[in-house]
Amino acid sequence: MDSYTLKSVLDLPTHFRSAFNFRYFNSLQSECFPVCFHSNANMVISAPTGSGKTVIFELCILRLLSKFISKEGRFVHLKGTLKTVYIAPSKALVQEKLRDWNEKFGPWGVTCLELTGDNEFYNARNIHEADIILTTPEKFDAVTRYRIKDGGLSFFGDIALLLIDEVHLLNDPRGATLEAIVSRIKMLACKPEMRSSPLADVRFLAVSATIPNIEDLAEWLQVPAQGIKRFGEEMRPVKLTTKVFGYTPAKNDFLFERRLQNYVFDILMQYSRGHSALVFCSTRKGAQEAAQRLSQTAMTFGHSNPFIKSKEQQERLREASLSCSDKQMQSYIIYGVGYHNGGLCLKDRSLIESLFLKGDIQVICTTNTLAHGINLPAHTVVIKSTQHFNKEKGLYMEYDRSTVLQMCGRAGRPPFDDTGMVIIMTRRETVHLYENLLNGCEMVESQLLPCVTEHLTAEIVQLTVSDITRAIEWMKCSYLYVRMKKNPKNYLLKQGTSSEQKERHMQEICVQKVNELSQHQMIWTDEDGFLLKPLEPGKLMTKYYLKFETMKHIMQAPVNCSLEDVLHIICRAEEIAWIQLRRNEKKLLNDINTDKDGRLRFHILGDKGKRKKRIQTREEKIFVLANDCLTGDPSVHDLSLTQDTNSICSNGCRIAKCMKEYFFHKKNYRGALNSTVSAKSFNQKLWDDSPYLLKQLPGIGMVTAKALHSMGIKSFETLATADPRKIEIVTGRKFPFGNHIKDSLLSLPPKVDMKIEDIECPRQGKSKLVVTLTRPLQSVQSTKRHYADMIIGSEEDNLILFHEKISPYSATILLSNPQGKLTIKADLIFEEYIGIDLRQKLLLMKENNISLNHKQRNKQTSTFLPMEDVCVIDDDETTSGVSAKELRNSANSKRENDSMPSFNLIDEEMGEGIPQKGKEKS
Repeated sequence: MDSYTLKSVLDLPTHFRSAFNFRYFNSLQSECFPVCFHSNANMVISAPTGSGKTVIFELCILRLLSKFISKEGRFVHLKGTLKTVYIAPSKALVQEKLRDWNEKFGPWGVTCLELTGDNEFYNARNIHEADIILTTPEKFDAVTRYRIKDGGLSFFGDIALLLIDEVHLLNDPRGATLEAIVSRIKMLACKPEMRSSPLADVRFLAVSATIPNIEDLAEWLQVPAQGIKRFGEEMRPVKLTTKVFGYTPAKNDFLFERRLQNYVFDILMQYSRGHSALVFCSTRKGAQEAAQRLSQTAMTFGHSNPFIKSKEQQERLREASLSCSDKQMQSYIIYGVGYHNGGLCLKDRSLIESLFLKGDIQVICTTNTLAHGINLPAHTVVIKSTQHFNKEKGLYMEYDRSTVLQMCGRAGRPPFDDTGMVIIMTRRETVHLYENLLNGCEMVESQLLPCVTEHLTAEIVQLTVSDITRAIEWMKCSYLYVRMKKNPKNYLLKQGTSSEQKERHMQEICVQKVNELSQHQMIWTDEDGFLLKPLEPGKLMTKYYLKFETMKHIMQAPVNCSLEDVLHIICRAEEIAWIQLRRNEKKLLNDINTDKDGRLRFHILGDKGKRKKRIQTREEKIFVLANDCLTGDPSVHDLSLTQDTNSICSNGCRIAKCMKEYFFHKKNYRGALNSTVSAKSFNQKLWDDSPYLLKQLPGIGMVTAKALHSMGIKSFETLATADPRKIEIVTGRKFPFGNHIKDSLLSLPPKVDMKIEDIECPRQGKSKLVVTLTRPLQSVQSTKRHYADMIIGSEEDNLILFHEKISPYSATILLSNPQGKLTIKADLIFEEYIGIDLRQKLLLMKENNISLNHKQRNKQTSTFLPMEDVCVIDDDETTSGVSAKELRNSANSKRENDSMPSFNLIDEEMGEGIPQKGKEKS
């Protein structure tokens, strides 16, 4: 587009002009302006990184906001009635846009809300009042999966604009989630009940890097011809030269990245001499080590240090180093090298950024987060390894394509440079992938097929899909459908398959998945296999984001499921199936399982019940690592195995929570009890009988826990009575460390006493169990809220008689008189902490035998109760003749000095602190 056709900011309504701090839009923005701002057409835009695509998003937002401009030209905003949803692949990108848009649109009363893993402080009201929701695909999917009643699907009707940043994410495994939520929105937009809502006319805008098959994205998002905009490298303000170098792999990914440090200095000398450079590393420590290596190499050059151009620069750096609080950084700065990551204090980060922008520091080694949030462009960008450590999965993975392109986008600094240089250092076998990515030759394919079962279940659970016809329609809303027609070979079809066969294949996939789900009782279907309804296992699989195979393992758990059984099920889970048994690990794992010191709770056993001397499978490795970790003092210190262990614990906790809810649903007492304990154990990385339970308290690490253990302090009770001065002597710390350690006990739930009694019911042949919780008045008030599960079950029948997420009450259970012996157990299991649960047992011996009866009446929840009051839960209307006062007196005759525990019910759908009945917050 010629300069004289550039659109001016003055072409916008007066109220919106302040959104931009320039007079003219660039060529790309001007080309898109008529469709963006003067129409409601869907759009897909392919353009290089750094060409100004953010302004396109903003023009579409302004188009939506223009509906609030009155005839008199006044902006009359109605909060939350027309929502924009912005979806980006990373939290850093979401947070960058959040800062910009809060500053830009906030003064107009437009509310922006971040939905990512970093922001859990929101509720239904926040979601409903938000005008712009900024989120990642996974978080948006999770929020709408199991917060259906609370801002899940209920706010969908207000969505009028969906902005998808870096839509080429579809090519990554994570792309399946993005595909699923866009398909969900498309499906809901077609529902008759949405006809009068903004969602019925929802507008899609997707932007991507340069890709060859933009027309496929356009077909998926129903984009008209005028909404398809493709721009090439001519739109990049600075011409970019790219190089991809391949290197021989090392024994593991960690060593490979360290080895690449040997080549960074030579690469900078060859391609960036005299220019500024950013070296992207996968971890904070990696960035620090790379800076150290570069400064050490530069030091060997003496006065001819290639990163120092003049004596004046040297003096400025020496002076700046004195104001740096990071000691290691001080020694790097004087050689013209620095590092930048989230671990630095704000003052040091600002210092490094300032020195780099002035040109005094020539090289910054940093992590990939700098590619998003801070405007620090450089002439040269070096990506040292294309892999990063994924904390959730516990392994090294390739960067998302969008992250690589964001890093590359930092190369070239207008107006200082007219060229930029990108060097990617990767393994030999992945060189072609990055060459195709940088050249814009990589086709965007769908990743939905491998996980279509899980995503289809989620739609059935949310009632988006209610019959087989809707299920097929949902499949046809997916990008998978578009690409299957274009490239059938990639989706298990022969090339040259006819259109009818492709359609039939799509329907067969859908019917097959529905049949599998029905067969395994995840969903219900009618006799014709037409109607679809979710069952509890399917709901739980969706809620906890589990794989279908993992949920099947849970449902196949033995009836008398033990702690060891729970552990074995977790070891077989698909979520950690990527963990491999490496040859160099076998000796250590064998030694741990042999367990000469008797540390482990469970072992891998051979055919004759003896401990196996050789660990041979992935599942056995996972079992040994889990047991070693849960001792509280793991013997594994190898980096790779530690990463595996962290992933086992994080996934194990989630899977165990799902098992807990499944067993509650099945009323399986032992299974519920053991999976509840397992979830806590994985969360705290401790068994409930570990000698290092004090590690759970803030400020107590392994060293302090061992020191306390040596003086006989192993439990919370012994710590409460310990002398603070003795604690300081044993730990070698100064006053008032002992007092701080004792104060950490305030984070625990308040002390509670539990009593279970059998009371004769006035009605013939019935018994009434009363379980009473009391808290001594002298118990110290906890500094935070706590929740607990009250589980009452019969041991002989393995049956849960009562379960509730508790508030203050006395639970009353109505039982028919059993014949012979019946053992009733009551368990109060706290949600977070290990080692404080309460258990009581009552043996009933009766003559008459009538079947067990347990009915629950709606109970009244009271957050604040007088000391003498008890909430009574009667299990049958016929027991109402027994007053709360009589029950209270018979259950506990010495209540004068007691008060009730201050537990509140938690409701997942209403948010924390609202006294409603509900399930556990995950």
